Amino acid sequence: MTSSGVESKDEAPGQSSAPVGGGIFKRLRQGLRKTHDKIAGGLRAVLSVGRRLDEELLEEIEEQLYVADMGPATVMRLCDALRDAYRSSEIRDAAQVVPFLKEQITVDLGHWDTALHLPASRVGVILVAGVNGSGKTTSIGKLAHRFRGEGKRVLLAACDTFRAAAVEQLSIWAKWVGADIVKSESADPAAVAFDASDKALAGDYDVLIIDTAGRLHTRRNLMAELQKICRVVGKKIPGAPHETLMVLDATTGQNAISQALRFNEAIELTGIVLAKLDGTAKGGIVFGMRDQIDIPVKFVGVGQDPEDLAAFDADEFVGALFE
Repeated sequence: MTSSGVESKDEAPGQSSAPVGGGIFKRLRQGLRKTHDKIAGGLRAVLSVGRRLDEELLEEIEEQLYVADMGPATVMRLCDALRDAYRSSEIRDAAQVVPFLKEQITVDLGHWDTALHLPASRVGVILVAGVNGSGKTTSIGKLAHRFRGEGKRVLLAACDTFRAAAVEQLSIWAKWVGADIVKSESADPAAVAFDASDKALAGDYDVLIIDTAGRLHTRRNLMAELQKICRVVGKKIPGAPHETLMVLDATTGQNAISQALRFNEAIELTGIVLAKLDGTAKGGIVFGMRDQIDIPVKFVGVGQDPEDLAAFDADEFVGALFE
């Protein structure tokens, strides 16, 4: 596994190194500050020093977890486990509640395979989808920056041909992070993907990242276009796209989960990029994703700079929320 959370299909799993960019945990902690204040702050409010652990307190804890936008299924499961632990005397006082919840949540999220599975011997293809305004193009730029930091040659495919501004934005990111780009504002998106695949193969690139037009999951013609791009790229590069990521706007809360469900029906998603976590207190939707769609969150966006894309790690994420 490389420092961007990339695991090559031709490498043994479990070989990891530190993530690109120093202080990533500090940036993650800062980016999750609003969510931290909502979850940890809410629990602190009811878990006052010396308070006795009883059924009344358990009810108040449950209310705080609901307020934290963690999703009903997650809250019910956590609170059931908490009540069982209380009634069996596994936990005896209020001071044990937060450590217990942290352990439960870390185990829940820790089963996710959060690596990017890209081939080592040929170009790896990542297709990125999402609705308009989700932070998709910015997340692509940050992802390209991570690969460039590892010395990889990166090619971007500007397949959002519906908006000239999208092509321009991706071009700016390509120049900023040192990636190349294939674009044609008037071409069919699948044709751009085809040309980009040709260039990626001929130019000996390591990674091809395909930007796609922002679309609502209710637009069947646009969802069909995504499927066409996948077919075209797959014919040029065996197994492509090797990763299909969806960028979700964390500020939309639980609505983001329904978006992911619909996209996953059209194109099988391999992972989620949860963007704009630094601007919301709704980071608890990560736990809802675990229960409702169980598609791994592979990256989280915690700021505006190229370095502000953190590879998801359950221990670090939960630590930042409850620290």
